Amino acid sequence: MSQSTAAGDAVPATMRAVVVTRTGGLDALEIKDVPVPVREPGWVRIKVKAFGVNESEVTTRKGESSPDVTYPRVPGIEGVGVVDEADEAGGLRPGQQVATMMGGMGRSYDGAYAQYVTVPAEQVIPFETGLPWEVVGALPEMFQTAYGSLTTGLGLQAGQTLLIRGGTSTVGLSAATIAKDLGATVLSTTRSPERAGELRAAGVDHPLIDNGTIAEQARELVPDGVDAALELVGCSVLADTLRTVRRDGTVCFTGALAGQWTIPDFSPFMIPFGVRLTSYGGQAADLPADVLAHQLQAIAAGRLNVPIAKVYHGLEKVRDAQADLESGTTPGKHVVVLDD
Repeated sequence: MSQSTAAGDAVPATMRAVVVTRTGGLDALEIKDVPVPVREPGWVRIKVKAFGVNESEVTTRKGESSPDVTYPRVPGIEGVGVVDEADEAGGLRPGQQVATMMGGMGRSYDGAYAQYVTVPAEQVIPFETGLPWEVVGALPEMFQTAYGSLTTGLGLQAGQTLLIRGGTSTVGLSAATIAKDLGATVLSTTRSPERAGELRAAGVDHPLIDNGTIAEQARELVPDGVDAALELVGCSVLADTLRTVRRDGTVCFTGALAGQWTIPDFSPFMIPFGVRLTSYGGQAADLPADVLAHQLQAIAAGRLNVPIAKVYHGLEKVRDAQADLESGTTPGKHVVVLDD
């Protein structure tokens, strides 16, 4: 049995959504009137209030995403909003603030570039906050990936040293703020000296200029090696990142901003003796509701910074958001808000 909608009003038969009917450039992002998704048992229908724009949605638009993507497809791997309809026994109520991310959204089924989205209940995270939607909309995928990498991937503890390779990415900036909140000392890289200030603004203790090798710089600051390293640039620099870590320390491979996901002719002996190499690519369940609540409270109190590049209002601005994301000129998260 289903609950009524959040406002108690009938849901319209159609909604506006951004649809990729063919792969290509920005003109492949078309705004269409499509049926409001019908909620299946065990799923939740969410009225979308905001969503982040991510590189994975650009690759979906270009046809470079995972092979399980079929078209036409509504992109969007994350979103925030309010529950519109849910199973009565599921613990979610209409009107409740929720976040959702990953789990095939925008790839194997339609995602959050729309007025409504339906997702499995297990990937819905409830929360309560007075923060504006554009702030909350920047968080789900970014914070889930950063938090999961630091905890599941690295087991980072207070008092430890962390190196972030790829520090001016949204995940890198988020990881820095979370790590500082945990009580870690943070080293983080950028290829551009003029962007070192962005790292400091995120709480980074030691910005490093990455010219392709950073192990020597890191060892000058931490002679015995850092306790943990988060690899976001990719396999092209992984061997160098491994050399920054102390014996019994850990490197977590989470991203490949440089585009290289594999190492030709890989040998396990490239890993320094005693250094651990892990990876992370988790789901919504890796960001527990109490952790998200703590992060929202920390943002409201000013202890955590949210790296927002720009806020866009309306589905009509999705093309602009993807164009700005691809340009790489503005650091931080690009967020689209759907105004009522």
